[in-house]
Amino acid sequence: MRAAVLQRYGAPLAIEDVPVPAPGPDDVLVQVEACGVCHSDLHLADGDWPQLKRAVKLPLILGHEVVGRVAELGSNVTSLARGERVGIPWIYWTCGECELCLEGRENLCLRQTITGATVDGGYAELMRARATHVLPVPDALSADEAAPLFCAGVTVYRAIRNAGVREGERVAVFGVGGLGHLAVQVARACGARVFALDGDAAKLQLATELGAELVLDAADPGLRARFRELGGMHHALVTSAARAAYDAALASLRRGGTLVVVGVPPEPLSIEPMTLVGGEFRIVASAVGTRADLAAVVQLAAAGRIRCRTETHRLDEVNEVFAALRRGAIRGRAVLAP
Repeated sequence: MRAAVLQRYGAPLAIEDVPVPAPGPDDVLVQVEACGVCHSDLHLADGDWPQLKRAVKLPLILGHEVVGRVAELGSNVTSLARGERVGIPWIYWTCGECELCLEGRENLCLRQTITGATVDGGYAELMRARATHVLPVPDALSADEAAPLFCAGVTVYRAIRNAGVREGERVAVFGVGGLGHLAVQVARACGARVFALDGDAAKLQLATELGAELVLDAADPGLRARFRELGGMHHALVTSAARAAYDAALASLRRGGTLVVVGVPPEPLSIEPMTLVGGEFRIVASAVGTRADLAAVVQLAAAGRIRCRTETHRLDEVNEVFAALRRGAIRGRAVLAP
């Protein structure tokens, strides 16, 4: 089968013929229809995350937003059928036995394996997955629309849920990219008033089309004053990987507001403790999501309440897609179709 393979950090992905993976007793083999391209894939390919770098396998097939059809079943698998449409998320497998799993926080399981990082992912024609951790995908969603829900969609859904966003509250979304354009829609589905910030006029136009009440240029030097006029934000959700976005987000909050950490800058954040204490701000982080979160996001999308905007590319165009992603030139989410 053909696959896009990372051979070493910082190198372009190589399109290669590789062996078809054989499913184990508890696995399924999935014929990939679509795989979203996530900014995390860039970080992994560039070796930006030292904590994860130690666990990443090389050579590696990237990709953790996967939708396809079951091609083969392991001998123990009775919950799925050949031809069934499923999605495969960032969390490839969790133990189900540790304290965090038993608390319903399997996304924090210390024994988890990660699709397209510690095991091969979906930048390929076929991939192996654990039957217990795939999720059925309804026919109401195309493969291209559904695939990004399995990381981008579930990540912002859980972040907004963790923040406790309520109807009528003001939510600022910093960065209207693959995650941000979904965050605008999920926050709107919660009944929030949504304000979107980006430096790209086309992305701000997209945010307006998706229901943002007001869009703002992230480079505007008068942002702080503008947020004061609006009464400050109850929640500021940062999907951008720019450290400057976090500085602006914290300044956007009203007292008692919540900074929601989603985007991962390569350098540490720096926040003055006195600023946090003086405003009694909360900081909430979110790590992708659980299978229950995934089911909720897919249901929202199937009901038409959120929709991922996508542009589809061939698998062998992956390096061009990476280059566009680095430039911030992707509107919505890029998807690879093998």
